[in-house]
Order: sequence, then C-alpha cells, then structure tokens
Amino acid sequence: QIFQPLHALRSAEKELLPGFHQFEWQPALKNVSTSCNVGIINGLAGWTSSVDDSPADTITRRFRYDVALVSALKDLEEDIMDGLKETGMEDSACTSGFSVMIKESCDGMGDVSEKHGAGPVVPEKAVRFSFTIMSVSVLADETQEEVTIFTEPKPNSELSCKPLCLTFVDESDHETLTAILWPIVAERNAMKESRLILPIGGLPRSFRFHFRGTGYDEKMVREMEGLEASGSTYICTLCDSSRAEASQNMVLHSVTRNHEENLERYEIWRTNPFSESVDELRERVKGVSAKPFMETHPTLDALHCDIGNATEFYKIFQDEIGEVYEKVNPSREERRSWRAALDKQLRNKMKLKPVMRMNGNYARRLMTMEAVEVVCELVPSEERREALRELMRLYLQMKPVWRATCPAKECPDQLCRYSFNSQRFADLLSSAFKYRYNGKITNYLHKTLAHVPEIIERDGSIGAWASEGNESANKLFRRFRKMNARQSKA
Repeated sequence: QIFQPLHALRSAEKELLPGFHQFEWQPALKNVSTSCNVGIINGLAGWTSSVDDSPADTITRRFRYDVALVSALKDLEEDIMDGLKETGMEDSACTSGFSVMIKESCDGMGDVSEKHGAGPVVPEKAVRFSFTIMSVSVLADETQEEVTIFTEPKPNSELSCKPLCLTFVDESDHETLTAILWPIVAERNAMKESRLILPIGGLPRSFRFHFRGTGYDEKMVREMEGLEASGSTYICTLCDSSRAEASQNMVLHSVTRNHEENLERYEIWRTNPFSESVDELRERVKGVSAKPFMETHPTLDALHCDIGNATEFYKIFQDEIGEVYEKVNPSREERRSWRAALDKQLRNKMKLKPVMRMNGNYARRLMTMEAVEVVCELVPSEERREALRELMRLYLQMKPVWRATCPAKECPDQLCRYSFNSQRFADLLSSAFKYRYNGKITNYLHKTLAHVPEIIERDGSIGAWASEGNESANKLFRRFRKMNARQSKA
C-alpha cells in the first residue's frame, strides 16, 4: 500500500509531509496565514463558487508554498550541516545569510482519465506544479562572499522534485489555470520580500529564497508569459525575432525578453497608446497579447529541446528518403510512403517502434550516428548521405552542452566549440537543406542555434534546470491513480 488516507499515516510519515515543522517569517508574509501545521489544502481555498462545470472542491489540492519549502529544507537538514562542516564554517556563527535557489516546474499531463473510476466529474486532464531545491549557500561573515554548502546532485530526478499543486484542469484552459495558480504566485511574491526563520541543526537560521521558473515546456511558457501560441511568427520566448528573421540569421540573437517587459508590452497592447492598426500594434509588442501572470526564467527546456529537434530530424529523414530537394510539392501519398519506409527501416534495423507522439526515449535513440547510417541506406545520392551525416555529427557535438548538468566540467571542449559548431550547422541548413529552411525554422532549432552559449554563460547550465524531474514524476502520478498513460494523438 503506497498511499493511505492522511489520518492513517504514522508519525514518521507525517514528519515527511509539509505541515509538521515550526517556523516563522520575518516580516510575516502578506496575506498568508502564520500557522505552520497546514498539510494538504484545497487549492481553491477562498474561491467560493464552483469553477465552470466541476465542483470546486474536487479539482485541485496543494500544499501552502512556504510550508512545503520548510518541509523540503528539513529533508536537507543533514546535508546542510555536512556542507557547513566541509567548508570549515563555524556552525554557531552561521545563523543568517543563507540563500536557497529554487527551480519551479509546471507541466500539463494530457489524458489522465481512469480506466473505470467513479467519482466527481473533473476534467480528464491534469497539471502538476512542483519545485526542486537546487542549491543552498551562505554568506561567510568575514569575507562576505557566498559559499555553496549544498548542491542538488540529481536535479532532474523525480526524487528531488517536490510536488506543490495537483490540479485536474486542461493546461489550455487559461482562466481556470490562472485561478488555480494565483495563490501560488501570491505566496511566492510574499516570500521574495521576507526571510524564513527555521531551526536547522538545533539553531534557528534565516533563509532567503530565489525562484527560477525554468521547468516549463514552450507551450507553458507562452501561456504564463502572455505570448501567442507556438505557431506564432514571433517564434522565440527569449528574443523578439520573427520566424523569417530567424531563418535568415540563425545564430546571432541575444536574450532580451523578460517578465517585466512582457507586462509593459501587454499594457501597450491593451491601451494602444499610439492608435495603431492591429498589425502595427502586434509588431510593436512582438506577440505579447495576454497578461503575463507568472514569472518564468528565460531559458530553454533541455528535454523539450531534444524532443522538438528530434521531431524535426525525423521530418528531414523523410524528405531525404523522398529526395524533396529536387521536387516541387510532393503529394500526400508520396509523403506517406516515405514515412512508412522510414518507420519500417528504423523498426527493422534499430528495433525502434514508431510512436504517435515524439517522446524523450525515442528522441534519444533517433539522434545517433547509428540511426543516420540506417536512414542513409534509403537515401540514393552519396552527396546527400554525406550532408545528413555531417548534420547529425554537428548536432551530437552541440547536444551535450545543453543537456549536461554542468557543461564546464562535463564537456568543456564541446562548450568551447559550441558557437563554431552552431555556425557550421546553420550554414549546412541554409545550403544543403535550403528547401526546408527557406524563410522558416522551428522554434527549438532557433533556440538551440542562437541562445545556448548566452544562457550557459549566465546560469552555468541548461540541463540542470530542465523539466525532466517533473515529467518523470508525472509517471508516478499516473501509477498512483492506477491508470496507464494513453498517448493522445498530437
């Protein structure tokens, strides 16, 4: 029995759930109750009526954000004390100046209908919001510099990824989603202005929290930051580039978008101060057309980057099998036959079964030199085979840089050569594969080519901040509901 009802939990288990430990905030959190023993609460507490069609008390459950953070910190109590010892800090001297870096992840889970469950009518889709404590550092008194005393060794494991809020709601239902996440946003904003006093190792210590929303796929980022959907001509959540510009100049862009700017642009969109036409206005605000309600940290999600690029390579493989570079507008039947040939070849030679939706595991197997060699057997011209091999070779040189938890340690050479490799990759796309990238490019290819070095220079890593832990935990959620993932057709 994994899950028992809350009242049947043993004391040892209650200690592990939020709501057990005493703590206080200085100053007290705005609009948040000061009680510490709050366990699982109704995520819509305070909203009286039901939301649309589902009874309001059934659609969401959450922990209070500060209580959940306290619980997660107490889990790390030993690690924090060990870290203090290892850095030679005097335990009793370090009671203040701790700062905690939090990664936030949020993801829609698609279809979670039970095979035959009875219960209240709730949407058959779910959204999970979770956080991971990435690092804890402390200001050394004499030197006034930050010393990191704990770093999460497995930032993408479902074990380090703590659930905060579970909701039955379709991630595309903007109104309900914002209603449910608002309290979380409010608590998070309150915590930014305050310090947590919590006993660790027997002494009260004070912590400040820094939040980075990085574990979102592109769809969720656009939803939270008020941008148009992924098919928009403004293809990037990091810069203002349009799809056409990004396909002309694939490499030279810098990260400019941020939450504040999106809020300002939404105000311009709403008020239209210069009385412009819709097209001019949209060009001015670069595709911000809804009110951003949650701050995300401008980065690229490594897992979805991998999946997005694999989808694109899968299409390139089909095009090469059909020699599209010398054809105009092939028919649907032709395209279908190339896809069938590709699927059959991958299944026979690599035991790679076709999937309805590209997923992480398929992407990992498809993006290999082995897969390219298998595909090349179906490509008639040697010249095209060479181009394909080169494309994959460059991609595999680039990929570790945004996949690694710490690229400077794990793949320093590839990190140094990244800009060079991405330039070569872009040149190859705009010459050998011009038929596909003439005036267009996919969102994730643009990010992969244009933004990776700058993000790594700023944050030190992309892979560590990915949504992977949250995605893995989604599997557990399904497991606990005794239901199997049905791949819905994308």
